[in-house]
Amino acid sequence: MSALPLLALRSVWNRRGTAALTVFSIAVSVALLLGVLHLREDARRSFANTVSGTDLVVGARSSPLSLLLYAVFHVGEATQSVSYASYEKVARHPDVAWAVPVALGDSHRGFRVLGTEASYFEHWRYGRGRALAFDAGAPFVDLYDAVLGAEVAARLGYHLGDRIVIAHGLGEVSFAEHADKPFRVAGILARTGTPVDRAVHVSLEGLAAMHLDWQSGAQAPPGERVSAEAARAADLRPQRITAFMVGMRSKSTVLVMQRALNEYRGEALTAIIPGVALTQLWELVGVAETALLVVAACVVVAGLLGMLTAILTSLNERRREMAILRSVGARPLDVFALLLLEAALLAAAGAVAGVGLMYAALAGSAPLLARRFGVVLEIGALTPYDAALLAGVVVASLVIGAVPALNAYRRSLADGLTIRL
Repeated sequence: MSALPLLALRSVWNRRGTAALTVFSIAVSVALLLGVLHLREDARRSFANTVSGTDLVVGARSSPLSLLLYAVFHVGEATQSVSYASYEKVARHPDVAWAVPVALGDSHRGFRVLGTEASYFEHWRYGRGRALAFDAGAPFVDLYDAVLGAEVAARLGYHLGDRIVIAHGLGEVSFAEHADKPFRVAGILARTGTPVDRAVHVSLEGLAAMHLDWQSGAQAPPGERVSAEAARAADLRPQRITAFMVGMRSKSTVLVMQRALNEYRGEALTAIIPGVALTQLWELVGVAETALLVVAACVVVAGLLGMLTAILTSLNERRREMAILRSVGARPLDVFALLLLEAALLAAAGAVAGVGLMYAALAGSAPLLARRFGVVLEIGALTPYDAALLAGVVVASLVIGAVPALNAYRRSLADGLTIRL
């Protein structure tokens, strides 16, 4: 029995071509299973870290999930806007510690333009209460100042003082640009791993200046346009915004304020608590997550069944090998144990290779996921749950490997020495 592990290793090496394919099949299935689990957890962590310390997000009447997606994650568009007067009324409420307006709708080379106030950089929090920091420059001061997210600056190669032209509407390619009112890069934010990285921040007054001579998505004729300098003297007080964030002085008043805003008679508003809305989002996508996990588990089972097929196929070719082992003193139980060890070795090698493949795939896809979807992958050590899954794969291989092992166990010595025509 003590020589069985070495014998199993040599036996697998003797059929290394078939064994390599089996290990690769198991590795791909294990990498898929672990990759789905890690991607799910990192996606949840990235979404949860996007906004912190904000008690309420308020927008026009819509579904809570829709408001959360477009106001916080910049996904989709708002069908209605909020009057700036309503925002000011809420901001002046004695129970409100701070309020920050947000206006969306324009873009710059595929990146969202976010109109707000300088207080945005003071009150916006992400992760565990981390404040926004500047890699270079400072918040906007001039009417035509812009603050870039880290991803915008990195991908487009912008530096302080560069001029940028904002486009009307969304999309990477736009035929309606505010070329007569360019903005100057006044600051570049440090990377946060949130949608802030992919936003161009300007003042609400800057947005208003851009749209002074625009009506129904088109600019006024040349003779009726307002120049950039003339716009400075105009009334640039915003009339409408997309949404606004609210921080309360006391957490005990959050639900009271939420109810008051949802019942506000001045206009139809929806106020949401970000954490509660995120929980609803996970409930919505939970079915898809479960489906992905089921598919990944089925792939693992398919890989193990492939191993079973390979061992069963080779078993008939190894009749003489088994007979020789029996003739030199190996018991039927030894043959049974040998095949189980081979199955365990293949599964263990596949599991280890799968972990390496999973880490390589995560490392390779991390920049793309961060850039396109804002999902920051944290490539760390395996969790106890991951280790339990890998152990489960090896145990499952032993169960499946028992089928060919039992088949070999039942064969007699004479069966292996008989020549079959």
